[in-house]
Amino acid sequence: MSELLAFEAVTAGYGEARVLDDVSLTLEEGGSLALLGRNGVGKSTLLMTLMGLTRRHAGQIRFAGRDISRRPPYQRARSGIGWVPQERLMFPSLSVEEHLTAVARQGPFNLGAVYRIFPRLEERRTNMGNQLSGGEQQMLAIARALMTNPRLLLLDEPMEGLAPIIVEELMNVVTDLVNDNGLAVIVVEQHARLALKLTREAIVLDRGQVVHRGPSEELCADPDRLHRLVALS
Repeated sequence: MSELLAFEAVTAGYGEARVLDDVSLTLEEGGSLALLGRNGVGKSTLLMTLMGLTRRHAGQIRFAGRDISRRPPYQRARSGIGWVPQERLMFPSLSVEEHLTAVARQGPFNLGAVYRIFPRLEERRTNMGNQLSGGEQQMLAIARALMTNPRLLLLDEPMEGLAPIIVEELMNVVTDLVNDNGLAVIVVEQHARLALKLTREAIVLDRGQVVHRGPSEELCADPDRLHRLVALS
């Protein structure tokens, strides 16, 4: 499969503070990657750097064969990167359907498609963003990103604070997106085993650097190694 995303020796952070240090990684078309590590090691910063929301000090970012290192966030989104931020960012003045149609771009993920994925959103289509439960807001955040018809979906702590039944539902959705729709996915998740079950490959970050890369299945099957990696200090 062809390369979709590449970080080449990327150093980035906020102002003069450097959070990512010489990070390199690649992701193929339709690939799935878990970003693991303790709090504060740079997982969310990597996603924000990909979206153009941090200061890049060095290195290059390529997406779909093009250097996007200097592109503003809106151009990166238009190029095919969908982002589901940890904060969800619901607009209290917009209905569920308005959240979806406001960002819609032509492609297979239209209103009908996302309502089939998330029937509960169709039931709540006239509700405002702040009238939804936490689980419904997360569904809407994912559906909104899908409405941009991305080639790559970024999920930042998608299961945080959700009831187990909602977690199971969202995991099934993400699995189907990867396996049935060929969508590339990067998942940041504090619960390492959840992320490993959703993805084919895993990267562990520590102090802004990649300290491990390998198949998700192998890491999930080795709990001692997983604990050592995500508990690094």
